[in-house]
Amino acid sequence: MTVLHYRILLLLVGIMILTGCASVRARIDQLTKQPQSAGDQLLAKGIKSYEEGEYKSAAKNLQDAINAGFSSKIDSAKAHKYLAFIACCSDNTPKCNDEFRKAFEDDPNFALDKAEAGHPVWGPVYRKVRDQMKSK
Repeated sequence: MTVLHYRILLLLVGIMILTGCASVRARIDQLTKQPQSAGDQLLAKGIKSYEEGEYKSAAKNLQDAINAGFSSKIDSAKAHKYLAFIACCSDNTPKCNDEFRKAFEDDPNFALDKAEAGHPVWGPVYRKVRDQMKSK
């Protein structure tokens, strides 16, 4: 065998090893990944419905997600955030206010991003609740 043959053989062996490692790593990741709770799955479904403008379906999925429970209080706050958005857009300011309050209770670090906080419908309600929660 020539040096070129050895290099090609070495390259092929290296590719086989790396490919095997990648597939083993993917399998380990798959086995160790935490399964999503029912609440987490319903939250994803609710957010998708919200983004597609299906607010009635979104509200039901989000409330069902809250009832099912989450692996994290941050996810619960996120569900309340979207319920607040839906309530505000439905001219239900008391419910919007309540949902933002629940989001802050679940996650004291809860915050809307800049675009969300500046929204003309729910932005003022959010800021009012945020200021009330900070003063407590």
